[in-house]
Amino acid sequence: MALHMGKPATAGQAPGTEEPPDTGVTAPAAGDRHRLTALQGLAALSLDAMASVAYGPESIVLVLAAAGGYGLGFTLPVTLAIAALLAVLVASYRQVIAAFPDGGGSYAVAKKHLGRRTSLVAAASLILDYVLNVAVSVTAGVAALTSAFPELYGERVWICLGVLVLVTAVNLRGVVDSAKAFLVPTAVFVGSILAMVVVGLFRDGPVSTASAAGHASALGEDATTVGALLLLKAFAAGCSALTGVEAVANAVPSFRAPAARRAQRTEVALGALLGVMLIGLSVLIGRFHLQPVEGVTVLAQLADASFGHNAAFYVVQFATMVLLALAANTSFGGLPVLMSLLARDNYLPHVFALKADRQVHRHGVVWLALVSGVLLVFSGGDTNTLVPLFAIGVFVGFTICQVGMVRHWNGERPKGWQAKAALNGSGALLTGVAAVVVTATKFTEGAWLIVLALPVIVLGFEKVRRAYAQIGERLELGRIPQPPHRSRSLVVVPVSGLSRLTCKALTAARSLGDEVLAVTVTHSAPEDRQAAEALRRDWELWKPGVELTEITSQSRSLGRPVSAYVRELTRSHPDAQVTVLIPETEPARLWQRMLQNQRGSVVAHAVRRDTDAVICRLRFRITGDTR
Repeated sequence: MALHMGKPATAGQAPGTEEPPDTGVTAPAAGDRHRLTALQGLAALSLDAMASVAYGPESIVLVLAAAGGYGLGFTLPVTLAIAALLAVLVASYRQVIAAFPDGGGSYAVAKKHLGRRTSLVAAASLILDYVLNVAVSVTAGVAALTSAFPELYGERVWICLGVLVLVTAVNLRGVVDSAKAFLVPTAVFVGSILAMVVVGLFRDGPVSTASAAGHASALGEDATTVGALLLLKAFAAGCSALTGVEAVANAVPSFRAPAARRAQRTEVALGALLGVMLIGLSVLIGRFHLQPVEGVTVLAQLADASFGHNAAFYVVQFATMVLLALAANTSFGGLPVLMSLLARDNYLPHVFALKADRQVHRHGVVWLALVSGVLLVFSGGDTNTLVPLFAIGVFVGFTICQVGMVRHWNGERPKGWQAKAALNGSGALLTGVAAVVVTATKFTEGAWLIVLALPVIVLGFEKVRRAYAQIGERLELGRIPQPPHRSRSLVVVPVSGLSRLTCKALTAARSLGDEVLAVTVTHSAPEDRQAAEALRRDWELWKPGVELTEITSQSRSLGRPVSAYVRELTRSHPDAQVTVLIPETEPARLWQRMLQNQRGSVVAHAVRRDTDAVICRLRFRITGDTR
């Protein structure tokens, strides 16, 4: 454990890993096989942003519908404003990728330019966003499925958990395997949306309304004016389509060399595709004069109006359902990398920095799946329960990142830095306004949970860091220790009877220590006294060369008498190293371990709790070979 607890010697090497530090040299081909190309990065890290076109335009329409048909006329202007902000964010994150090629996005920017506390707020907001993205994406995809097959509605929670298990299993095989698995669904979705936009723009003739037939309209009374507050609310609601834009910048180390250049290409491609789809869908909304209806998504109405109620309509619906469910993959690509950076900086347990064979931060993937599963069960598989919580975290991260980049340009001052700083400054202003508006308008709908969770997570980071600092101070990490010296070693072996396990335990103890002490706990019950006398008699006949000490206990306790004996032993021998060697059996089959009496675990827990003695648990494997 001590090997994993100190601050790493190099900034590029995670604690507890066996990887060499980053020297800037291109990774070998064997390692690059498990990293992303630009196209694979688009499939692995942009599903969240791509899938947001399914609910981004609808969020705008639902807000503007309060002002009736006149309000819906502002759908395109609001979408254009969001597209402009998207362009600013894409340009900004291209700069973030170049300036911070080790990944981390908002956290890395804030850590360097805005201070430690601000960077922790950015990291906490990203963690919340990634976790909620998994839950929202899975529930939205399953909602599309249950809309097509209503009989599955009662099983939606189990279906959500099944989808989560599938995505987790694919990501445990590696980020490249997940990208390959999700490349086709991404291409089908993007192709169907772009085809729908093109067909809808040039379609003549009557518009199909089959999907909306029989559903109540959610349109408010017509108004003659639309207030600035309503437009701001629509803008903030539509900005949910921007979630996931930061994922590429967070996961730059997952790309093949040159990683930064490939990540920048992926970011630009993501921004271009997302912008085209958002604007195209908004134009179609105005062209077909669509209005929100209960039980039918705006995207479904657009597909119906463009293609008609035919096979193409169902292709769009099926592709949307699949991509929404798989959009959780963005979080699995970005969050484990972020958690590894936090672990490297001692804000999370160092186990999150470990990598498996396929460049997988396995512990981060599993943790994300478990927390998301709890959210899915808590929400009952209902998307509307989670959506109000979704966008706040990402807007906080956006704003912090933009402000940090302004400080970056002001400090570096390269050629043209004023324009770049102005770009980031305007982006910070827009995303900051969006964060405030979303928080204010959604506060009573659950946003208060995010406002509460952010400082709680930051306090958790600080507590972990303080714990590592205390451990490092106790271990004197970073200092030259005193020369090692030999001290007297006492080994205590708890025994309950004579067996081959007892022989192996005493043999190991005599190899470890200068003096071996065998102890057994006796109780006052008649049957226990008889067992103790039998053990004493057999011990004298065996003559192992080790004295057997009996510890009398008035209760049926086992661990406390042993820990009290060890505590007294360490007190009477302050210069000796006391080790408690606990012999245990390890059956060949997993189910057979349930047959064990757990005496070793009881003793180990008591000794660990009450003393400073070293605990050594000797496992004796029981196999089919009895020789």
